[in-house]
Amino acid sequence: MNRRRNAMISLAAAVLSGLLVYGIYSFQLQQLERQETVRVVVPKRLLPAGARLSADDFEYRAIARSSYDAEQMLLDASQVEGMEAVVPLGQGEPLLLWKIDRFRLMPGSDQSTFQIPREYVLSVSNGIRAGDKVVVYVSGGPTESARLFEDVVTVASVKTSGNVEIDDLSNPNLLSLARGDRERMYASRRDANGMIDYINLNLTEQQWLTIDNLCRTGESKLVIAYSPLSLDVTGAAPEVSGR
Repeated sequence: MNRRRNAMISLAAAVLSGLLVYGIYSFQLQQLERQETVRVVVPKRLLPAGARLSADDFEYRAIARSSYDAEQMLLDASQVEGMEAVVPLGQGEPLLLWKIDRFRLMPGSDQSTFQIPREYVLSVSNGIRAGDKVVVYVSGGPTESARLFEDVVTVASVKTSGNVEIDDLSNPNLLSLARGDRERMYASRRDANGMIDYINLNLTEQQWLTIDNLCRTGESKLVIAYSPLSLDVTGAAPEVSGR
């Protein structure tokens, strides 16, 4: 009887010892994983380019510390609140700073975005894309043709008659712009998904009034030309405070 009792006690002790060893192993493994992985921000679902972002659109995913890029990846989803996706954001892919911007195509503090009436426009360069810089000229009317504004103007969007943003879908211009890739930016202008029917420009109030006063009678029209300053990109990622 005593032998049986001793055997049971020994077995129980062995089981408890095994559980203790396993518990210590699991704890050490978890500690090691925490040291070797980093929880980064990733989209919960596919987010299209141009989407306004919210912290609710993102979750966290553990990746190997060796894969963590402290300059590009985020650890706090609240930092993306109110930003805009420059390019499509893939589900579960670590979010990189160059893929988002807070004021990508927004007008400046002294500007508004104006859609230029089609009857005001004589011609628009086919290679113009959203985010480009353009030079605006006036043609016809009582005065000689001339450059209208000394400074270049930022294009907020260029769309087809179906309200679709014009781009090369297989090689998006904004993706190349965000990466600072001049060659791909140039290549993206060789093909497009439509013709430009509507163009929106970021203008000051005085610039818009100048255009309207010149063109509303129909005597003068605008020529909107692509500027090489559009290719003056650095590829620098937008800064996010509090990182």
